Amino acid sequence: MRVLLAVLLLLSALPLRAQSLTATVDRNSVPVGESLTLTLTFDGVNATAAPTLLPLPNFTILPSVSQRNEISFSNGQQSMRFIYDYQLQAAKEGDVVIPPFQASIGGGVLSSQPIAVKVLPASAAAAAQTNLAFVKLVVGRSEAFVGEPFPVEMHLYWQNAKDVRIPQLSADGFSVGQGPKPTQTRTQVGNVVYNLVIFKMTATAARAGQLKLGPAESSLTLLLPVNNPQARRDPFGFFGGAQYQERPANIVSEALSVRVLPLPKENVPDTFNGVIGNFQVSMTAAPTSVGVGDPITLRIQIAGRGPLESITLPAQPDWRDFNSYPATAKVESNDELGLSGVKNFEQVIVPQNHELKSIPPFRFTYFDSQAKAYVTRTTPAIPLAVKASATAATPLPSLSNNTANASAPRADDIIHIRPRLEMAGAAAPVLLQQRWFLWLQGVPVALWLTLLLRRKRNESLAKNPRLRRQREVAQRIRDGLRDLRTHAEARKSDEFFATLFRLLQEQIGERLDLPASAITESVVDERLRSRGARDETLRSLHELFQTCNLARYAPLQSSQELSALIPKLESALKELREIKA
Repeated sequence: MRVLLAVLLLLSALPLRAQSLTATVDRNSVPVGESLTLTLTFDGVNATAAPTLLPLPNFTILPSVSQRNEISFSNGQQSMRFIYDYQLQAAKEGDVVIPPFQASIGGGVLSSQPIAVKVLPASAAAAAQTNLAFVKLVVGRSEAFVGEPFPVEMHLYWQNAKDVRIPQLSADGFSVGQGPKPTQTRTQVGNVVYNLVIFKMTATAARAGQLKLGPAESSLTLLLPVNNPQARRDPFGFFGGAQYQERPANIVSEALSVRVLPLPKENVPDTFNGVIGNFQVSMTAAPTSVGVGDPITLRIQIAGRGPLESITLPAQPDWRDFNSYPATAKVESNDELGLSGVKNFEQVIVPQNHELKSIPPFRFTYFDSQAKAYVTRTTPAIPLAVKASATAATPLPSLSNNTANASAPRADDIIHIRPRLEMAGAAAPVLLQQRWFLWLQGVPVALWLTLLLRRKRNESLAKNPRLRRQREVAQRIRDGLRDLRTHAEARKSDEFFATLFRLLQEQIGERLDLPASAITESVVDERLRSRGARDETLRSLHELFQTCNLARYAPLQSSQELSALIPKLESALKELREIKA
């Protein structure tokens, strides 16, 4: 008891970190009739009593509230957290914004951020409250365009089970992209509490028409209570009676219909390269005072909603007086699926004409699926000062008056003819007969030829986007293989498999001329087999994809296990490069 009092006194004497109030939900979409968990976290605040929630629109606040406390130390500072979990049952369909929560602490006010939640219509699976397990497919869109990615979720529910398998989604006509790690929570459907695992991903339609997405299918082993009174009185099974019997089960969701529309073929702008979404564009340049042939760095930012990873810079016809070099890109995503955020490009251009007065506007075109129209964003032109690169000839030095009036040298200064020729030094050889001098004259010609060939190569790449992408992908794969070896040595399993999956997407996407984000395991049989891929190649790719999926639940730990996958990946990538593009 004295030790406990001493610890409590020590805790109260330590300084607290900054106070804060945070509100979170375990999912941002919930069907009518189901519950979600709202968590209020008081950090550095002595909140010993559960706050009372005011009524929330479209939700019913269930009476059960759970509380837990956390105490941690960091750099000599004590961190105390009081966490309260509330169950909110969705009662009405619609888009809801849970307002900020406020708490008065020591004369000040703590406030949380608002939370957006979408309440979906109730489904037949949600109404079946007596089901021991079921799987449900959630798609927020009933209409999409070809090439437009949209979010898809698979919800897996069970009361008491083991050996739960990842649901497999039937997606004929769609390319399904890998999403983040699944999240596990608990939800109440009516009066029944279920375990819930949410799998998030993206789906992209490959053809137009009325397509079916789903069903999602999973298998698991149900644990059913045994009708044995003695077993129910014996929670630890001391009398040998099993409390549960196992029953394998296969559960299937409903299939959903999605109407897929083709992109309009009329009035397509020249700068459209397949991007669908809604974006804003900005551009800056530095330096803006240069000479002919000097590099200028452009920084182009494309921000908004859409598939950020697949965005590339379109060709700019107005930039014909500039040499453009391949751009580098960096994505800053705002969501787990990479469908909103910012993509920053850096590109080097070189002016070829001293008469240029500005960098022409940058034009970026996308298709707005909400407005069902092509939209072109244009940045302002950037003023530019370009100087001619030729240098003026250096004038000959003029004679000064003192030099002009200088007296003639004295007779003693004249060097007399040597009477003996053998005493005179040998004459220096002529420069034209020097080998190094002749080689030196060839340097400017070789440099000019090198620059000419480089310019022709860049122009050829600009006219051939497939070849440009092929070379970019080859460089990314070389860098990615180097990163894989580093991750394997450091035993960073998550980074290793994320890089491995990305390299497969890059190489398959380049062969099929599809965005890398649209490549999943389903594409292997769907597209590669028709291109003449061998069965061994397809089998190897399936094994690599399955290994990436399983690693999210049972990651490999040793460097030897991770390193053993690299030769398999290299062999698969080599065989993919041999497939006709």
